Amino acid sequence: MDGYYSRRVIMFVVFAFAAINRGYGQESTTLVPAIITFGDSVVDVGNNDYLPTIFKANYPPYGRDFANKKPTGRFCNGKLAIDITAETLGFTTYPPAYLSPEASGKNLLIGANFASAGSGYDDKASMVNHAITLTQQLEYFKEYQAKLAKVAGSTKSASIIKDALYVLSAGSSDFLQNYYVNPLLNHAYTPDQYGSFLIDTFTNFVKNLYGLGARKIGVTSLPPLDCVPLARTLFSYHEKGCISRFNTDAQQFNKKLNAAAANLQKQHPGLKIVVFDIFKALYDIVNFPLTMVLLKQQKDVVEREQ
Repeated sequence: MDGYYSRRVIMFVVFAFAAINRGYGQESTTLVPAIITFGDSVVDVGNNDYLPTIFKANYPPYGRDFANKKPTGRFCNGKLAIDITAETLGFTTYPPAYLSPEASGKNLLIGANFASAGSGYDDKASMVNHAITLTQQLEYFKEYQAKLAKVAGSTKSASIIKDALYVLSAGSSDFLQNYYVNPLLNHAYTPDQYGSFLIDTFTNFVKNLYGLGARKIGVTSLPPLDCVPLARTLFSYHEKGCISRFNTDAQQFNKKLNAAAANLQKQHPGLKIVVFDIFKALYDIVNFPLTMVLLKQQKDVVEREQ
């Protein structure tokens, strides 16, 4: 995806948390001290390279547009949105994949990434995919906290944990790689019922994360599922093009997610939680590409005239 469009998807993340973090460390060059990431392939920066799973991105063409022109374990040809977010927040390096050798010493001061492709809110599905479940990702976070305290000291590490930005991206794999392909599951539950189950898991995850010190959490909504390459490959034999009913399921889930996030913020003092609604931004890019091109051209003209 063009960098301009990637930035359109994540820029509101930066503005939201810039407002939240106005009082953070005036001497710092970053808006937050660290970024802690949980979730799936959308934000996995290489953890799956160290797992016995088929979900890997350690071969070409992955990484061909990254700085070193080599696969990095990211499921992308270049940077992920989480990388661009880190840069925009002032970071000059990225928080390391927790299972990588780089996740040690002073590298831990800027955070860590626990995400794993094939993971999601449903731990059972994540286990089938041999991915790191969200439950295990939380256990790794506890382990990270202990390591951070040794590097930074208890006082500074507590401050980092409290002021860090926490990002959670999950849900797509639960539907595309589990619910839709599992006849036992999709006969036992409607998409709406399964979505409610996932929301319960999300709620418990945030409560546990809050209990471990997190106060600023951003969670991504589901994207439009209808035109995801995996969806078209597996399910488009019944209809041409994209699978429109999948978008209905995604929108129903996103409504529940927004409601759950609002309730969590009300119930937990000091918690700031933002839902990053990537559905509309990506939907517009897919369905109104000409408009997006014109917007980009207009932006380029304005920049040249400045």
